[in-house]
Formats: sequence, structure tokens, C-alpha cells
Amino acid sequence: MGIFDKLRNELIDIIEFLDNTQDTIVHRFERYNNEIKNNAKLIVREGQTAVFVNEGQIADTFSPGTYTLNTQNLPILTTLKGWKYGFNSPFKAEVYFVNTKNFIDQKWGTKNAIILNDNRFGMVEIRAFGTYAFKVTNAPVFIREIVGTNQTFTTENIKEQLKSIIVTRFSDATAESNLPVELYAANLNELSEAIFGFMRNDFIAYGMDVTKFLIENISMPDEVKKEIFELSRLDKIDLDKLMKMKAAKSMEAAAENPSGTAGMGIGLGAGMAMANQMTQAMGNQVQNQNTQATPPPIPGAVAYYVAINGQQLGPFDKVGLAKLAQDKTLTKESLVWKNGLADWASAGNQIDLQDLWAMTPPPLPKQD
Repeated sequence: MGIFDKLRNELIDIIEFLDNTQDTIVHRFERYNNEIKNNAKLIVREGQTAVFVNEGQIADTFSPGTYTLNTQNLPILTTLKGWKYGFNSPFKAEVYFVNTKNFIDQKWGTKNAIILNDNRFGMVEIRAFGTYAFKVTNAPVFIREIVGTNQTFTTENIKEQLKSIIVTRFSDATAESNLPVELYAANLNELSEAIFGFMRNDFIAYGMDVTKFLIENISMPDEVKKEIFELSRLDKIDLDKLMKMKAAKSMEAAAENPSGTAGMGIGLGAGMAMANQMTQAMGNQVQNQNTQATPPPIPGAVAYYVAINGQQLGPFDKVGLAKLAQDKTLTKESLVWKNGLADWASAGNQIDLQDLWAMTPPPLPKQD
């Protein structure tokens, strides 16, 4: 190899971007006056897209590979410049490298509390946080809508905008779910899936796609949690045994009165009277509970009424609802009601019914 061949090879212009960060989405390749030699080498690595911009207008895009830049593989740029028979070196263009990998473990959370209306607790404030992942799927759209003329664009530059989208969709989904506030923690997966579907179009408008979305926690004020815990205990406790236990403790405390035998007798008498009053009161409460016309639904079981042809049918459990969905009698537009709903609502808006449509097989393909 002669000395001139060696110099010629060393003067070959190489355009590439080696990313040593984990948060760079877009990097603009820098050259003096944006000049690029004719027949320069463009290297686009896996997980990258190269976008050429001419005078503010997106010209050409390149997927992963190695390219020699000339009029044959820069057709749009050549047309814009009017170079019908080739161009002289150097030529001017801005080159943006866009990372198309997944940007994982992005954090989101509610800055301010979200106010919801619960049927039993009234207006309740909740907060939530979690993680999500996204990637750029349309590099030209992302540059045009988000990046603009920035030399380097990172996840830090866009995270607040994405958080706003997520929190807005979270607020809408929780308000439309009609779930009792204490069931949010038990339905994090269902809420995550619903919000994931709602906000994908928002990301697509920016040339992006949200690839994963998770709610890690939904919290509420301590006083609301305390009320929920107390109601939960009342549902589980045998009230008759509880009151007898309290009466026995009252008698024991009265018997330990240091005033002597007379005091012990008074204590026993007071304890017995208190026990009788409490037992009688609890007996009346238990009797009132036992005289209910119909027992409450089994905890955790779905009991929905369905409006079919203008008539109220039901209640149906999950198996019955699945059969109605398979027969097309129950659709997402059908009106349903269950205990806790203020009014009849569309079945498609109930998070705990979403799997009914997944269980329904798609239509058979058309026969030729």
C-alpha cells in the first residue's frame, strides 16, 4: 500500500455514535459547519436509527448497518438539493442518532393527592407511584414533535411530560373503575392493564411506545385506612363472643377492687348488670342481622345484575357472566349493576369483568 493510499484511507469520514450513557435518547452528530465528505462511512448500530436533516427538514433515515454516503443512498436529500448528477464533497446536513432501545425503570408518581368519591367514605384522597418503560418507534416524528434543535436529548428532558400523561390517565381510570377504595390494592394488575391501554395513543403521537406500565402502590390517608381496618374486623369477628369476653373482663376488674368483699360484691353486681345489658344489646343486633331477607354475597364473589331486552336479570356469578358473554348476550355495551355501584353502568367499564372479553374466542375466519 502506497503512502497516498494510506493517507486516503485515514481521511475517510466516519459518522457514528457510541453511547456510554443509559439515558440518551437523541444525539446530534457534530461536524464543523455540518460538512460531511462525499462517500463518508455511516455506521448505525443495533438499537439506533440515523436521521438526516437538511435546513430544518427531515430528509433520510437509516436503520442499523454500514453505509457509504452518496447520491445512491441519499435519494431524498439529493432531491432536496437538486443534485441530479451527483454532488461535490463536502455536503452539509445534520445527522441525529436516535436510540430505539427500551428505556426501563422510569419512575412516575402523583405529586398531589387525587380526590375520589367513594360510596361509603365520601371524598377520599389517594396517592400512587410505580414504574414504566418506553422506546422510540418513529424517529422522525420524535425529532419533529419533541427534540427540536437540541444537540442531546435525554430521559430527564421528557420525564415530566410523560409523568403528566400517566397521572392523567391514572386519575381517569380509577374514577371510572367504580371500585371500593379498599380494593385498589387487590386490583393493581387490573388497573395497570387498563391505564396501559389508555395512554398508548398519547405516546404514539410523539413517535413513542410505552412497553410496560406498573402501579407499585396506592396509598390513602391514615384515618381512612383505620376505618377500613375496623370495618374489616367487624365483618370477621363473632360479635356475641366479643361482647361476652368484654363482660367477663369487666367482672374480673370489679372483683379486684381493693375495697374488700362488699366492694367485690358490688363489682360483681355491676359487672353482671353490664354484661346483661351488653349481651342483650348484641343479641338484638344479631337478631336484626339474622332477619335480613337475603344473605349478603359471599366475600370475593361477583354478583352482577344484567339488563337484557329491557329486563333486569340476575344476579349472575362469574361463570354465568362468562356464558352470557360467549352467547353475545352480554357485551361491553350492556348495562350491569352490582352492590356498590351508584347506578347502572357499561360492562366494558368494569375492571373485574375485563377478562370476560379475553375468554370469548374471536370469530372464525371467512371460508373462500
